Amino acid sequence: MVPKHELLDDKEAKKVLQELNISIKRLPKISIKDPALRGKGKPSQIVRIIREDVKGEKYFYYRVVVG
Repeated sequence: MVPKHELLDDKEAKKVLQELNISIKRLPKISIKDPALRGKGKPSQIVRIIREDVKGEKYFYYRVVVG
């Protein structure tokens, strides 16, 4: 099963980068052609990936879209 992928708006992206104390250049990358994005997103946009474990706890991962 593919985890949920959410595109962040600029305001939310800035907030996430500040909370993680990281620059966008240091985030792992995800291709704009990745099937999970379904043709959405644009380069330099941040994607939140939401994964759930067997207990139902949610974990968040972040990637930056690259062309």
